[in-house]
Amino acid sequence: MKITVRPAAESDLSSLLALYSELNPDDEPLPQGSADVIWAAVSGQEGRTVLVADAGGVVVGTADCIVLPNLTRGGRAILFVENVVVASSFQRRGVGRQLMEAAVELGDSANCYKVQLLAADDEYVHTFYQSCGFKALAQGFRRYIEQDRPACTVV
Repeated sequence: MKITVRPAAESDLSSLLALYSELNPDDEPLPQGSADVIWAAVSGQEGRTVLVADAGGVVVGTADCIVLPNLTRGGRAILFVENVVVASSFQRRGVGRQLMEAAVELGDSANCYKVQLLAADDEYVHTFYQSCGFKALAQGFRRYIEQDRPACTVV
């Protein structure tokens, strides 16, 4: 199986939404109009690249990457990776590894000093990221914001 990792295009939006529903199955589907507005903001954001793993024209994985400019480390940026997901029918075939390698290459080409991500509290996921060269060096913290509000409007 040949996998090509490339930046996502607008035509990939429905595939991305399907993958995100695997990542967060309890989420309500995003209305298409909202998805279109949000995609326009995401795809137009400087330093942001949504990578997709393409298997013969089918999007089977994704990783959302953003370069964050930084005033420390000699001004070298940080690449943050979020929403990494591989379709369940394509897991354990090297797709995730190729996505993470592409993310690291993206960070390298942007002169980032590190690639950072948070991972679910899942031993398999941790083992996967460690096998890709990532190290669990810090304690991650998060605070969720009220969930009862409607989705944000991009201005």
